[in-house]
Amino acid sequence: MVEIRTRVFVRGAPIAGKLALPFDRRTITRQRAKLESGEEVAIMLPRGDVLRGGDIVATNDGRLIEVISSAEEVLHVTCASPRDLARAAYHLGNRHVPVEVGDGYLRIAADHVLEDMLVGLGATVTSMEAPFEPEAGAYSGAHDDHDHEHDHDHDHDHDHDHDHGHVHGPGCNHDHDHGHGHHEDGPPPHPARIHHFGKKDG
Repeated sequence: MVEIRTRVFVRGAPIAGKLALPFDRRTITRQRAKLESGEEVAIMLPRGDVLRGGDIVATNDGRLIEVISSAEEVLHVTCASPRDLARAAYHLGNRHVPVEVGDGYLRIAADHVLEDMLVGLGATVTSMEAPFEPEAGAYSGAHDDHDHEHDHDHDHDHDHDHDHGHVHGPGCNHDHDHGHGHHEDGPPPHPARIHHFGKKDG
């Protein structure tokens, strides 16, 4: 199987393929994935590396592969004033949540508990599918050591946002009763392993 072990910094070089992954998959340094062509590859990057959309990685047979931030479910957060937006960012930061900071907005991974908190702070929260690129350093890479045994089927369109029409804000009449908990600390470390996505037993 072809291996991806290094990230390279080149411009204008021919790209042989694309690797589309959501953010949580881009934080895992040992895993199996598929290129958009369907070819399976083994990702074996240095521990702690986080792939970003637009990064170029090299395979052990000399090909260059472009990393794509695939669309995923996120919460798009806006506020009536810069102060209110900064306040929302402060409370998210207190919960060690990966946050994408844009021009007048924040984005976080979909989470009903955090959605309720943000609405309570007066923010307008819209559920959508979009690429997710949190601030560098906001995510410690705790997913690197998780053992993922479930199947993943990724079929994403890129470079556009999809507004699903799910908007929460002041005056919203939606009721939320969730038993979803948060763990501020990741699980204890385990030896590095390759994660298998989409591979079924037998």
